[in-house]
Amino acid sequence: MTGIKTAMALAAGLGTRMRPLTLKTPKPLIKVAGRSLLDRVVDAAGRHGVARVVVNVHWLADQIEVWAEARTPPPEILLSDEREHLLETGGGIRKALDAGLLERDAPFFVFNTDSFWCDGQEPLLVRLQAAWDDARMDCLAVLAPFARAVGYEGQGDFIMDDNGRLARADAQARAKGEALPFTGIYVVHPRLFAQAPDAPAFSMNVLFDVALARGRMYGLLHDGLWLHVGTPEAIAGAEAALARWNRTEQTA
Repeated sequence: MTGIKTAMALAAGLGTRMRPLTLKTPKPLIKVAGRSLLDRVVDAAGRHGVARVVVNVHWLADQIEVWAEARTPPPEILLSDEREHLLETGGGIRKALDAGLLERDAPFFVFNTDSFWCDGQEPLLVRLQAAWDDARMDCLAVLAPFARAVGYEGQGDFIMDDNGRLARADAQARAKGEALPFTGIYVVHPRLFAQAPDAPAFSMNVLFDVALARGRMYGLLHDGLWLHVGTPEAIAGAEAALARWNRTEQTA
């Protein structure tokens, strides 16, 4: 059971790459194999001890409000309203922190809601909690091997040393096959936001760079399946991969 009790699900994006589906449905409510991306993430958090999930809203926010009202705790769902201004990933988290929706002195989970995961030998969120070291870390990010990263179209985002410390992947690291995809799943401590820019909207990449420069951003390699659903075409691929994974797990 995880000791981290709070999480934030980033659900305010416009979902432009998922159009035309997102013209009428917010991307986090797009369904894969009968369940929405947002339900998959929130349910996983609730199964592993998270008592509260903050969900930020902007595009078609009223639909996510209806979704939140229909859910039965745990976890409790709190909404952070960004209808007036889209604040990007970092600005959205900072707004929730400033409003007291997230803990101010303890780490919390963050989930992008354009992807979800299947656990490996142990539940991913339990592994994340066990790997968190408050003395060394400001951020702990989940990376995925390419072989188990479904729907990912990049060339790798980070490299990880033998101690788990991360650095940005450059062209050389990518050419050598050392770069790993970032899943958008991570633990972060609020103290990192003391270094946030003054602008209301900013990307979490700004703060990742601060943590990287200080040697306080670490990685955890996912041992299960990670599924990124970025386009309408990716839905079928995710559903097929999920079915294969479930068949393998049932026969293991």
